[in-house]
Amino acid sequence: MKDICKDDELIIPDNVKVSVKSRFVTVKGPRGELKKDLKHLNIEIKFEGKNKLKFTVYHGVRKHVAAIRTVRSLVNNMVTGVTKGFQYKMRYVYAHFPINVIINGEGNALEIRNFLGQKVVFHVKMREGVTCEASKAQKDELVITGNDLEAVSQSAADVQQMCRVKNKDIRKFLDGIYVSERNVLEQE
Repeated sequence: MKDICKDDELIIPDNVKVSVKSRFVTVKGPRGELKKDLKHLNIEIKFEGKNKLKFTVYHGVRKHVAAIRTVRSLVNNMVTGVTKGFQYKMRYVYAHFPINVIINGEGNALEIRNFLGQKVVFHVKMREGVTCEASKAQKDELVITGNDLEAVSQSAADVQQMCRVKNKDIRKFLDGIYVSERNVLEQE
């Protein structure tokens, strides 16, 4: 059954500037600027008042109406990113051979050495706007930070996928680099 009109709203904080032009959303805040192209979704995005963004779908079936909440969450994550930022913490897990991770000077790429005792060096590049550093408080921990949630989480996924155990029983070989904690950088 089609719904005639469904909508959802998002309140924008005062220190964030959001602009929407033909479903291309730009969010500017204290930590920087994020852009997202949402032209592939048939959804109306407009301002109601000064700081209220309204997402509307007309004559939508169930999956089309579900896109409202998705787009609202995407814009909300962009607002959170430019005001606070996102942080993922990853821990090295190994049974016998200690994993060595070398981070380049800028923090936008890393090398993984001695994974399961292999001589192969794995290279992982961080996504644009994402930095990586070794944790100062915890041994064998990696901290990945950035403003864009999708870029930060995809960089963490790239690191985890690079350390996947191949040709062995994964129930026995649990070695790898796994996400241990995800949170917002600046707490209120």
